[in-house]
Amino acid sequence: MFSHEQYMQRCLQLAGYGKGSVAPNPMVGSVIVYGDRIVGEGFHRKYGEAHAEVNAIGSVENQSLLKDSTLYVNLEPCSHYGKTPPCSELIIKKQIPRVVVGHQDPYPEVSGRGIRMLRDAGVEVITGVLPEACESLNRPFLTFIRKKRPYIILKWAESDDGYIDYIRTPGDGNHAVGFSNFFTQSAVHKMRAEESAVLVGTNTVLLDNPRLNVRFWSGRDPLRITIDETLKIPESVAFFDGSVPTLVFTAHSAGGKDEKYCKIDFSQPVLPRIMDELYRRKVQSLIVEGGSKLLQSFISEGLWDEAQVETAGFSLNSGVKSPALCGKLSDIRKCENSIISTYKNDFIP
Repeated sequence: MFSHEQYMQRCLQLAGYGKGSVAPNPMVGSVIVYGDRIVGEGFHRKYGEAHAEVNAIGSVENQSLLKDSTLYVNLEPCSHYGKTPPCSELIIKKQIPRVVVGHQDPYPEVSGRGIRMLRDAGVEVITGVLPEACESLNRPFLTFIRKKRPYIILKWAESDDGYIDYIRTPGDGNHAVGFSNFFTQSAVHKMRAEESAVLVGTNTVLLDNPRLNVRFWSGRDPLRITIDETLKIPESVAFFDGSVPTLVFTAHSAGGKDEKYCKIDFSQPVLPRIMDELYRRKVQSLIVEGGSKLLQSFISEGLWDEAQVETAGFSLNSGVKSPALCGKLSDIRKCENSIISTYKNDFIP
């Protein structure tokens, strides 16, 4: 017979299948166990569609088994009407006698109410099974709820002697240094497909003319964002080709230009204002891809949660220095001639 922890691990595995499709909702998986046998499974597949518990309950062929089963779920069942009815209500209706919850939902409209609703109806509720793993899976969601800003991932590639590019100026015709190989480039596009938005600075747009879309992976394109205080980026760049939702933060009125322009006050700290606006727009996660000045501004303000740094196996000897990062190394992987290091900011979301 499996333990609560083992069934919860399966919930987490199922929940992960929804990555990139459920935001701003959390990733949730659910397992239904009758005796020592899994009789139903489900996960939240897409924002606005049925939640994990609903899919798990619906997958049970013999619904009469539910009255003697245990439902496992990595996040507290919801108790409010949103795009779907409350999962707690369905659990009670199906007379499921026992529910095992990995982590309490911090969302204000749930936050213990789902557990309380179940217990008030006589359902046995066990909480706190693999809570750290459950928190880790949904760090973007938890950061968004608790800190009222997106989960921020810094991303850059560098030489093994600490440079991210040659020194270039717009119009000089020089191309960026190619640090990435096919596999690491695919990993970047996978990340884009899984997160809500990607941000670059004005110079990156002018120097590299990036598309910032998903081409080497399967999935949706993120919202692409830049900061252009004086509106000096021409409309002819790929950033404005209309193929991907786009947002520009600027200090000037865009006049007759469309809603992709958002005016903010540049006489005050800019990044907090951008985070406030992205929170208002329900942008749950943000990749910051450069350049060095923009990345360093996030680091200097402590405004980051995770950093993905690709180090290539060659030197530049001079150029634009990499950002100075101080964080906890949580993972390191070798990919052909490159090393990908993952850092976490030293806080609990």
